[in-house]
Amino acid sequence: SYHIVEPCICSQDTPCVDVSPVHLTLPTKDEENFAAAKQPYIDPDVCIDCGACEPVCPVTAIFPEEELPEKYQEYIAINTDYFA
Repeated sequence: SYHIVEPCICSQDTPCVDVSPVHLTLPTKDEENFAAAKQPYIDPDVCIDCGACEPVCPVTAIFPEEELPEKYQEYIAINTDYFA
């Protein structure tokens, strides 16, 4: 699945939410906890690996797991744990 990493922290510009065909990034702008969210998250159980979110990311913070840079490996658990 895809993972959202550090460059997106505190980013309120989330075109990835709009392009996701399976609504996999949360919270969305119309959810009450959106302003308090540190970042959007990708649910690995829902992600269909389409890659639609990656090219629209304005801060290059979305990677497929197999291409995730070593320095961002902890974000696999961060994204997964958000949905636990």
